[in-house]
Amino acid sequence: MRLEGAGHEVELLEIVTSGDRWSAAPGQPPPDRGMFVKELEQALLDGRADIAVHSAKDLPVELPPGLAVLAVPAREDARDVLVGVTDDLGRLPRGARIGTSSPRRRAQLTIIRPDLEIVELRGNVGTRLERRDRGDVDALVLAAAGLIRLEIRRPDVLVLAPPVCVPAPGQGLLAIEGRRDDLDTRTALACLDDLDAHLSLNVERAVLSGMGGGCMTPLGAYCVPSPTGLWITAFAADDADGTGGHHITVTRPDRDVAAAGRDVLAALRQDVA
Repeated sequence: MRLEGAGHEVELLEIVTSGDRWSAAPGQPPPDRGMFVKELEQALLDGRADIAVHSAKDLPVELPPGLAVLAVPAREDARDVLVGVTDDLGRLPRGARIGTSSPRRRAQLTIIRPDLEIVELRGNVGTRLERRDRGDVDALVLAAAGLIRLEIRRPDVLVLAPPVCVPAPGQGLLAIEGRRDDLDTRTALACLDDLDAHLSLNVERAVLSGMGGGCMTPLGAYCVPSPTGLWITAFAADDADGTGGHHITVTRPDRDVAAAGRDVLAALRQDVA
């Protein structure tokens, strides 16, 4: 680990979250944003842990008082992928069954292919791949970052780049959370913090906050910083069930997070109107 390489002693604390239990049990109600992180945050608050590493898209819009994102490592591939297809989305047979539990993914796929049948499919990556391979669905949608981090390589993967499928805010990013006033830990984590990745997360979370988003809100936001500005694309579905929707793209000649968030929200609302 890079922290150990920098001379810090690291001890791992294993915690099972509500989200882990939700993923493993069938017939559960829809998740709420935060169910994959709240037990980890409690460990931070009560001092059992100094940092918690999250998939950034699992973070709730509002963090508990006293906690903050202290570092964001460099971004992995943020895009979604369709597993079970190699060449083109249009080559899927009419009425093909696509596995996903995400209203955001549902909405964007059915804009392009309204004939597709979207099948509720959840669980860890391995479980979902097993269901695809035994024929429960014709294809399934996953985050590219998840396959990369698990070192899963398959020949039947089609990248769904924006605007075909705009990623969830924070997708492909890790967020390292800790106590806001823990300056020693913040300093130790500086070696992991990527300024562009941290900026992207702040912009995408600003859009999520402005839209009142939770983890099941059909919203996509993806920010690409340059040395002098920002490029942001976003998607908002017409309703919570993930039907219809609107894609927008905005650019800014600066790296102003708050202004970028306002620009994206204004463009989405104007497009809807």
